[in-house]
Amino acid sequence: MNQNRFNLTRLTALALAGLTALAVSRPVGAGPQDNSRAVVPAAMAGTGKLPNIVFILADDLGYGDVACYNAQAKVPTPNLDRLAAEGMRFTDAHSPSTVCTPTRYSLLTGRMAFRTGKRGVFTGAGGPCLIEEGRLTLPQMLRDKGYATACFGKWHVGMTFFDADGKPIHKDGLEAVKRIDFGRSILGGPIHRGFDVFFGTACCPTTDWLYAYIDGDRIPVAPTHIVDRGPLPDHPYSKDNRPGMIAPGFDLEEVDLVFLDKSKGFLEKHVESKPDQPFFLFHSMQAVHLPSFAADRFKGKTDAGPHGDFIFEMDYIVGELTKTLERLGLAENTLVMFSSDNGPEVPTVLAMRADHQHDGARPWRGMKRDQWEGGHRVPFIARWPGKIAAGSITDQTVCLTDVMATCAALVGAALPNDAAEDSYNILDVLLGEDNEPVRRYTLHQTISLALAIRRGPWKYLDHKGSGGNRYKGNRRLEKYMIEDTAPQAPGQLYNLDTDPGETNNLYFRHPEIVKELKSQLEQYKDSGRSAPRRN
Repeated sequence: MNQNRFNLTRLTALALAGLTALAVSRPVGAGPQDNSRAVVPAAMAGTGKLPNIVFILADDLGYGDVACYNAQAKVPTPNLDRLAAEGMRFTDAHSPSTVCTPTRYSLLTGRMAFRTGKRGVFTGAGGPCLIEEGRLTLPQMLRDKGYATACFGKWHVGMTFFDADGKPIHKDGLEAVKRIDFGRSILGGPIHRGFDVFFGTACCPTTDWLYAYIDGDRIPVAPTHIVDRGPLPDHPYSKDNRPGMIAPGFDLEEVDLVFLDKSKGFLEKHVESKPDQPFFLFHSMQAVHLPSFAADRFKGKTDAGPHGDFIFEMDYIVGELTKTLERLGLAENTLVMFSSDNGPEVPTVLAMRADHQHDGARPWRGMKRDQWEGGHRVPFIARWPGKIAAGSITDQTVCLTDVMATCAALVGAALPNDAAEDSYNILDVLLGEDNEPVRRYTLHQTISLALAIRRGPWKYLDHKGSGGNRYKGNRRLEKYMIEDTAPQAPGQLYNLDTDPGETNNLYFRHPEIVKELKSQLEQYKDSGRSAPRRN
């Protein structure tokens, strides 16, 4: 086996022997049912109390970056391992997209972002908000049911900044940031899409041109100068820091701890002032997006370099949030969910493989931006003491779009048909009450809006290549390029049961499956939804 296949035969065996053995067996191919109706689950019957919900979203964290998903991981993740031991670990969970902005849109709306037509991601003053005004969001749905809602961290779904003449900017890049009138309020942010409170950043906090915190709809401390990158760490994982405008006191190495303090403060204040009101907390991290700027207290804490230290910090934050819930007496009535917005970043994967023998995409092919599994198969862990069985594992195919329909069922909210169009209710899976497959088909999309569809083990990519990263002719990626076994085919078909490494394109060998999956994909595109209609 040559280097071009980076031991995918071995990874295939590992995936089959490990993931399949650990997973809860289930039949494949059963049709979906409309289980998104508003039903108060048996687990809550008679309690009269709605559960709190905490969703923790890591950034660019790969399936192989978490120890309980990868026995060969070189970074300890004791808090995530504990969360999995106390709850349910999903082995076949997927981000809605292979990059940041569309995944966040889809998580917050239950709708695949390709339906908006937006390519790429926002940076700096980019906008307007991708979430259409008037569209029902996850936090708004919960607020309508009496929840307090809070978002701390990275937004990255677009906002509207204004210039001195009151004109909207809606541009990425440095020059657009320089035009912002920081005395004006910002539109299209979290507090305009269902959150009561927000403290965070417009885009990637340490990458995207505007290095300043937003509190509600204002920037309390405006940027004054171009960031001086001279004193910042210099290593293979520090090269994603654009020379943008920075506010005084904005410490690029401490942002995740600032977000942590805000989330902890919200929990403490909520218990003190409104102990009987349920809450939804969305904690949206910078970690572990490049640049890997771990806070001082985490530097050198692992044997896996600066990015390993950053993963370790990310895990610490998860632990601090869960410990805060326990300290405040909230843990027993709180559903905690953890996941990542896409697979691991390219420079991270390449350097970590070479320098520390750590593979954040293991055991999958591809990485961030790729349609192959490494680009969108992500860790997903859920804990709800006494409701979700401790130490449980499931191989149900799920997507982060499913969070909205699941929360709707949890709180007894009836979703209209013009909301959460790609969201399936997985509450019965969480509660261990149903092992039947919830989804028959699952959609995937890339940064370029290339699409794929999955049914059971069969995955059809409606395009050639990765749909994201360019491998051929790319000095860094070409050694990981795998030649297409059906180079004349306009698409790709893989059987993940027998070929989890996606090395053997079966497009011409199973034309009937290609026809079925492509037809279903077109139907989902044309109809505007992949979830069953609800009424």
